[in-house]
Amino acid sequence: MIGVRTKDRAGVADSRVAPPTRSRTTLFVLIFGAALSLVLIFTTVDPWLDQVGFLVGGFDVHVYRDGAWKIYNHHPLYTETTHRGLSYTYTPFSTLIFLPILAIPFEAVTNTWLVLNICVLYACVLLCWKVLGYRLTWRLAGLSVLLAATCMFLDPVRTTLYYGQINLVLMALILWDFSRPEHSRLRGIGTGLAAGIKLVPLYFVAQFLVLRQWRAAVTASAVFALTILVAGAALPSDSRQYWTKTFFQSDRIAPDTQPANQSLRGTVAHLTGHQVPQWLWLLLAVPIAIGGLLLAAALYNRGEKLLTVTVAGLTSCVVSPFSWNHHWVWFLPLFVYLVHRAQSNPRWWSAAGFLYLATGAWAYHWTDTWVVVGWFLFPPSWPISQILLNCYVIVYAVIVGCVLYQLRRRRALSTA
Repeated sequence: MIGVRTKDRAGVADSRVAPPTRSRTTLFVLIFGAALSLVLIFTTVDPWLDQVGFLVGGFDVHVYRDGAWKIYNHHPLYTETTHRGLSYTYTPFSTLIFLPILAIPFEAVTNTWLVLNICVLYACVLLCWKVLGYRLTWRLAGLSVLLAATCMFLDPVRTTLYYGQINLVLMALILWDFSRPEHSRLRGIGTGLAAGIKLVPLYFVAQFLVLRQWRAAVTASAVFALTILVAGAALPSDSRQYWTKTFFQSDRIAPDTQPANQSLRGTVAHLTGHQVPQWLWLLLAVPIAIGGLLLAAALYNRGEKLLTVTVAGLTSCVVSPFSWNHHWVWFLPLFVYLVHRAQSNPRWWSAAGFLYLATGAWAYHWTDTWVVVGWFLFPPSWPISQILLNCYVIVYAVIVGCVLYQLRRRRALSTA
């Protein structure tokens, strides 16, 4: 068996397990998936290829390190560039979190962060099972290793590992919150910390409010406010610069038309070839943000806790003014959810296969030394280039459509 469900949302014990034959199917599929993913990671792109090889990344973690170095040595954080001329875009509080990186030798930073991120990836898979209500067993822990390895080839995960990004850490904090009991005093702390590092997780505070989980919403808001106060006390000048000027400079990240901008605003920019006016982005994003909150709430009321947090995470990526492809690590809990559903209905394996195909780190070799990773960077001359260029937003639309269909189908069955 893959694991044991503990209790449903109403508190009723649920000891359903996967039949042995399907358990063997799951083991076979995950072994195959893990092997395939690792082979693809190390063969589709030379792992040592400059600027794209899996083992020569670490750009962003060095930006984090430079940010920490600046505040440690009393340099301005936002008016000077960091590693390779990149601007620091995270909150002042984030640099306080990154200070321990300074203790790691410069040449070991990239690999140390890579190992840490892989461990966090594994923790995210385990947290997904916990949110689903499974009791973690040694067998489930072993299968989770295979599942984590399989998910390493998903482009957002692969890119997060390659760049040394912090997306997996932020997701782990939020998943930890949602794995807590509804009335736990600790629920909301992870979300508040995540938002204190990077503002996008504030969307989950709104999710707590829609779910009427007032204590979690207040806790998350209080922790977020505390991060601002702590940073303000420790870094008054940088905090003033960030909240009065830098916060409003969205062009510090990249132009809206950047292919890796896999947000709704990015899609509009890709289709028009121009920067998107603020009013137009808000006109489109606000209804989708509200709809995403309501959809997630409907899922939660039907006991779909993991799908709730997953839809909220994906929606936060869609409505964000700029979402790099590596922000979409929320495909990982969706993949775990599909594996979970496949235990009772093998047809869900096809959905997992579609997700793997649509969000995989597929590479295109322009030359021997110029290789791109991700569908959105494939040749713009292809007839389906606009589909590839906006692939994550399209996948999000497909997911929402499927969720709405399942909710309507369940409602029809319950009233029949």
